[in-house]
This record gives sequence, C-alpha cells and structure tokens, in this order.
Amino acid sequence: MLHLIDMGLGNLQSVINAFSRVGAEVRVTNDPAALEDAKTVILPGVGAFGDGMASLRRLGLVEPLRRHALERRRPLLGICLGMQLMAEEGDEGGAQPGLGLVAGRVEALRPRPGFRVPNIGWYQLEVRRPGALFADCSPSGSFYFVHSYHLVAKDPQAVSAVIDYGGQEVVAGIESGNLFGVQFHPEKSQDSGLDLLSAFVAHLQERDCAQ
Repeated sequence: MLHLIDMGLGNLQSVINAFSRVGAEVRVTNDPAALEDAKTVILPGVGAFGDGMASLRRLGLVEPLRRHALERRRPLLGICLGMQLMAEEGDEGGAQPGLGLVAGRVEALRPRPGFRVPNIGWYQLEVRRPGALFADCSPSGSFYFVHSYHLVAKDPQAVSAVIDYGGQEVVAGIESGNLFGVQFHPEKSQDSGLDLLSAFVAHLQERDCAQ
C-alpha cells in the first residue's frame, strides 16, 4: 500500500492512475495519523515551494513526514514540487525552510539567453548513479518536465540523474537510502514514466521481502 499525500496542489488522479497501471495499491490521504503506520509515502505536487510548505504546515504533515523518513527510515518518493519540498530550504515565495530531508536548496532556473523559464518539455536523462529508479546508465525514452525552480543538492552522491537545461545542470532525480525524488512527471511521461514507477514498486517489494 502506497500512501499518496494530497496537499491540495495539483491533480492527483493521473498519479493514481499511473501507479495503478503498474500494479500498486494507492491510498490518498492528508491525515497525519495515517502516516504513523504507512510503509511508503508518495509526495506529489505542482506549484510554488512556499505554497507547498504552507499546505504541509496547515495540514500538520511536516513532522509526520520527517518522522516517516528520518526516524522510521521508510521510503518516500517526491514528485516534481514534492521532490523540491524535501530540501532544506527554498527561495520560491521567499526564503524558507523545507522538510529538511535532503541537503540542498531550491533555487530559480538561470539558463543562458534563449531558453525560457518555466522549463517545459521532454528530456533524456544523464544517469549519474543507477539505483532503484534508474537501473540502467542510459534509460530509454524521455521524461516530461514543467518547472521554474530546481534543487541544488549539496551531496553529489544523492543525485541519481541530471539534465542539461540551457547550460545549467539540473537535478532530475535523487536517491539516498530510503529517500527518492524526481523533478519530472513520471505520470505524464508515457511508457518511460511507467517503467520508472514499475522499477520503484519492484524495489519496494524486494525491500519488504528482505526485512
């Protein structure tokens, strides 16, 4: 069972549909108590960092998410804004703290002239560290991005994949122990996105068997 967080930011149905297509059972919740026994949490979202953190605070989800990830060390996957919220701090909407799960800061994209912000489009990834999300060094297919800010990670070992956007290296994926994140939208990335979610679900199943 995957617990999918509803922050009230973005349409969750496409995420639910994508996980269902790869055989995962999903429970949508914004109840802090539901996270106490959750094995795996999915944190999707679209919009601004400040709005995302305000929503998590309003719902009382900040500390439950931190306990889930840092104390219980259970899997958490952030998608798009969800990955950004895992950072220590972010600039969008004014400098403010994030969940503090991943060392780094969320900053505005600053591509060279001729590249627009927001970055909207399909990109092939450069995989830096194969793992649960990216088993191969060169994953087939492209992934769909929509964002104006990006995570600047302090620990390069946490970065699993990047893209080159206008001469600026952008973190596309992170993986560090029980923490996972993608800047793109796997649920909108057709077969490539489904392959990634399928690999993630398979990793969770292997993890459960090993425990």
